Amino acid sequence: MILPTGAASFSEAMKMGSEVYHHLKNVIKAKFGLDATAVGDEGGFAPNILNNKDALTLIQDAIAKAGYTGRIDIGMDVAASEFFKDGKYDLDFKNPKSDKTKWLTPEKLQDMYLDFVKNFPIVSIEDPFDQDDWNAWKSITAATSIQIVGDDLTVTNPKRIQTAVEQTA
Repeated sequence: MILPTGAASFSEAMKMGSEVYHHLKNVIKAKFGLDATAVGDEGGFAPNILNNKDALTLIQDAIAKAGYTGRIDIGMDVAASEFFKDGKYDLDFKNPKSDKTKWLTPEKLQDMYLDFVKNFPIVSIEDPFDQDDWNAWKSITAATSIQIVGDDLTVTNPKRIQTAVEQTA
């Protein structure tokens, strides 16, 4: 997600977002061809990238080409509960032959997120870990000052919200 945090008004934020979106289409088209610019049901692009860092680089390039470096930040909605298996995170979860030896521990996944935060203008990560991986949630909130959103973690459940507060998750 792009977050036009440097916009002075809602209309300016819309303009910035629209311009970055169109630049992103051109960046993707130049790198992957016209077929890669088809959009999904929510209007997002889905080029055939090989790793997560490539996606962030594409977005960062589009922000720069639009002239908004430093005025637009990045937010991620990871939805990690979708790829949490046996206490680890399978980033290749859509592949039925996923290699279990490449699944990440919560610590390694956190390291990846923190590397992203260090190298990209990321200011928010939503659902970085499974909704029941409380230790990982506590660890990442202690390790970074960016916004960590616990949508799946709390699911508007007062008991889970209380637990999250008590555990500083």
